[in-house]
Amino acid sequence: MQYIQNYVLGKWVNGEGEELIAKDAITGEDIGIVSSQGLDYRAILEYGRKTGGPALRKMTFIERGLMLKKLALHLVEIKDQFYETSFKTGATKIDSWVDIEGGFGNLFANASLRRQFPDLPYYVDGQHAPLSKNGTFIGHHIMVPKRGVAVHINAFNFPVWGMLEKIAVNLMAGVPAVVKPSEYTSFLTEHVVREIIKSEILPEGALQLVTGLGRGILDHVTTGDTVTFTGSAATGKKLQSLPHIIERSVTFNLEADSLNAAVLGPDVEPGMPEFDIFIKEVQREITTKAGQKCTAVRRILVPEEKMDAVQEALTARLAKTTIGNPRSKEVRMGSLASTIQVERLMENVERLKKSQEVVYGDLRDYPVVDADRDKGAFVSPILFRNSDPFKNTDVHEVECFGPVSSLLPYKDLAQAVEIANMGKGSLVSTIVTADDKIGREFVVEAAHMHGRIQVLNAKSAKESTGHGSPMPLLTHGGPGRAGGGEEMGGKRGILHYLQRTAIQGHPDSIMEITQVYQPGAHRPEAEKHLFRQHFEELKVGDTVYTHKHTVTDADIASFAQVSGDNFYAHVDETSLDGTIFEGKVAHGYYILSKAAGMFVDPKKGPVLLNYGIDECRFTKPVYPGMTIGVKFTVKEKINQEKKSEDDIAKGIVKFNVDVYDEENETVALATILTMVKKLDQG
Repeated sequence: MQYIQNYVLGKWVNGEGEELIAKDAITGEDIGIVSSQGLDYRAILEYGRKTGGPALRKMTFIERGLMLKKLALHLVEIKDQFYETSFKTGATKIDSWVDIEGGFGNLFANASLRRQFPDLPYYVDGQHAPLSKNGTFIGHHIMVPKRGVAVHINAFNFPVWGMLEKIAVNLMAGVPAVVKPSEYTSFLTEHVVREIIKSEILPEGALQLVTGLGRGILDHVTTGDTVTFTGSAATGKKLQSLPHIIERSVTFNLEADSLNAAVLGPDVEPGMPEFDIFIKEVQREITTKAGQKCTAVRRILVPEEKMDAVQEALTARLAKTTIGNPRSKEVRMGSLASTIQVERLMENVERLKKSQEVVYGDLRDYPVVDADRDKGAFVSPILFRNSDPFKNTDVHEVECFGPVSSLLPYKDLAQAVEIANMGKGSLVSTIVTADDKIGREFVVEAAHMHGRIQVLNAKSAKESTGHGSPMPLLTHGGPGRAGGGEEMGGKRGILHYLQRTAIQGHPDSIMEITQVYQPGAHRPEAEKHLFRQHFEELKVGDTVYTHKHTVTDADIASFAQVSGDNFYAHVDETSLDGTIFEGKVAHGYYILSKAAGMFVDPKKGPVLLNYGIDECRFTKPVYPGMTIGVKFTVKEKINQEKKSEDDIAKGIVKFNVDVYDEENETVALATILTMVKKLDQG
């Protein structure tokens, strides 16, 4: 029998002996031997730190983002081969789409974040902090990639998405990864990693794979390493509290399965669109991935007077769920990932039966399409009804990791919040309501116990990504039982893998480190006008000092007529009593427009276009008779990739516009964004 191999130290290797036999969740047939025994974890982690880490840290955020984009495009081209392997995990085509292409989507989403980072290997965080009276000593923050390795211990339910949503973030940050998927479904993870390695898109050492039990994988983690764990809270907390992890301050992110709730708003009546939306959403969350999702709805909160209506509608919809071989078109729910999961599920169902009534489903008697029920890891959806969630509290403690959920009654919205929070912290909750005020009240009162809250109604339902779908640009995690961790979250997730360091020094020194102009730094006068220089020629700090202009009454009147801005402070001196103005004042936008006329070099040159203004401030009134000038400074340069062979090679340049008066005091500040052609058009 073949091995499900490990990829470590730059090669594919078998583990020693046999830890378990991976089996097809539908047919029960053997897939391969899984083992990670005999692996040298000290060497594996060190290989990531010494080989993968330096290669990634040499790359800028822009380069890392383009690397992820290239990888995502490659995997999309060959995606069909992964679906056949995914069927063996018990997943339907839709389930597999979420896992496989949802995982690819994480690569694309994180790749797009490159535009929010500098064209540097490290990140400049926030704004400068003035630390001295005369401005010769300032502070700032930078964030550099941690010089460790990310060890990802993933659950069995999402063999592809679980890996890619994590490594997309650490790779973008410049940190290598060792991935340990669940041994039960690691054969699918191995398939994807094999294609990733074959593509040679990632630098060597950036990604390693351990397919077996991984015993000892955390023994050698140290300062600078990051451990992420997805799975049961009990196991996660045990690992998190290992003495050496605490002593070495190893970052540990725990994302645990939770008892997520869906709430039918008190305003929703049968016959309303929101009622049907609620039934559909809950049914989908019970049956998608056969309920094997950390975000699945485990508790269904319903106004007590509508319990019967919801039960009737939901059981009718569940009765239409066709269970069986996911390769069959009529099948809507596949199996659990393994027979071990079936055994654990049945144990917990029996526990819940002691305090709740089963109103739909039977784990021992249900039809299966195109498969042998006794050979596969099949189960039926189970719906419980709990008459008193304050008395029968097992529902807030026991999680059945499968297609099992419970109906719970509540009296009013405050009680619904209380019941939802009795789960002791969840990854996600949903409230379905047609009244946004009800949605607001629920969110504000419940948010402290839930990592994500979806407010669903007829206006959003068509495009909603769903209760159970964490999105790469939003955080995934939750308090309490959910583990207290946080992952993904767009830019926020990447920052988790960077070390924030405060830096102090003269503005010139801080400017050199950050590669961003800092207030108070030396502004050498540009030898050639900045608009006459190509992207590569421009230097941060170089400045154009413009000619001066004295503002007149005629300027103000003319701008008011052209713009239509006749605000009283600009045109009516008799209306200024009780205001901060000493007299008629120039429009702020006139000052900015005049500044542009002063700093722009009008002839055709490397500057292609001006496409925006950031951080515009008018800091001091300008009255007729005052004289203004402009200091026009290269603030920051951001490289930009060509979108096609025919595209113009260019970069983004941010210019600081400092408009000052005859007292050398700033009257207006802005950052303009320009697109500047490169010298190299190859």
